[in-house]
Amino acid sequence: MIRLGLFFAFLSLILACSHKAVETKIPISPQKGFDAELSNYAYPFPVEYFKLNAQGQDLKMAYMDLKPAQAAQDTIVLLHGKNFTGAYFAQLANALVAKNFRVIIPDQIGFGKSTKPKSFQYSFQALATNTDALMESLGIHKYRVFGHSMGGMVATRLSLMHPEKVTRLYLVNPIGLEDWKTMTSYRTIDENYKSELASTPEKAKAYQQENYYGGSWRPEYDKWVEVPRGWMEGPDYPLIAWNSALTSDMIFTQPVVYEFKNLKQPTVLVVGQKDRTAIGRAWAPEGMKKKMGDYPKLGRQVAKMIPKATLIEIKNVGHLPFIEDFDGFWKVFEPNLK
Repeated sequence: MIRLGLFFAFLSLILACSHKAVETKIPISPQKGFDAELSNYAYPFPVEYFKLNAQGQDLKMAYMDLKPAQAAQDTIVLLHGKNFTGAYFAQLANALVAKNFRVIIPDQIGFGKSTKPKSFQYSFQALATNTDALMESLGIHKYRVFGHSMGGMVATRLSLMHPEKVTRLYLVNPIGLEDWKTMTSYRTIDENYKSELASTPEKAKAYQQENYYGGSWRPEYDKWVEVPRGWMEGPDYPLIAWNSALTSDMIFTQPVVYEFKNLKQPTVLVVGQKDRTAIGRAWAPEGMKKKMGDYPKLGRQVAKMIPKATLIEIKNVGHLPFIEDFDGFWKVFEPNLK
């Protein structure tokens, strides 16, 4: 009887321990907002990761790789802007795949679901090098490049560095069509960081409304401030703000406008005419503010600089033609894919 009693006591102990182990596996509520790598933010397509070592650090570069049902006629890389992730290319990517293109959509280091380093010397050369390394890892040695906003500066640098690989260049409302440091004063990385920390979701929306959409706003634009809002409310915002300050410095101090004349590729420049994006306008002299970010004028100037340029001007849209009016954008853009 004593042995039987010990057996039941032992069995009770096992069951108690098992019950306790099950309890520890009950999922807890997620943290408010988004973490640095957007772990709880869904992208429109499966996300893969390219591992690389740069500046003595092991980094992960998130990307989406879309393949058509049949053998692709060509590959096109979509490069996002500073205040966006690759996710905003979803509708464009689907349209390109339907035209039998393989589409690669990376998040640059410091952006989206990719690594946010605590220390990194950002340059357009570095981002272009990472992008080309990704393409090489996929066995793709020739490709087209589509760059929007800051992605246009990355795309331009990549095209200048690898004219033997980049066969065509598409620039859609790229920033960098003028040299802002000749128009306004320099702000240090620390000043930019302080400004980023003081930002709010309301300020982020107001910035986009004023600069991107010509002062207008539609409910469907709300999704494009969801990531900034989530980061601001999340646990890693100081790291996000630091990387944003570093990339802002890169954008301001590394102009590409003087090298458009050196582009070898056939280049399509698409300019939404209501765009008024200009880095540094907020602290520029009053007399200079109205002159900055004049995209209709800048588009025509830059089209004359690029040897093999085709300029497409789209009225009634601003910084994001493929978001504001996709059908109108696609109608004038699609013929240039041939």
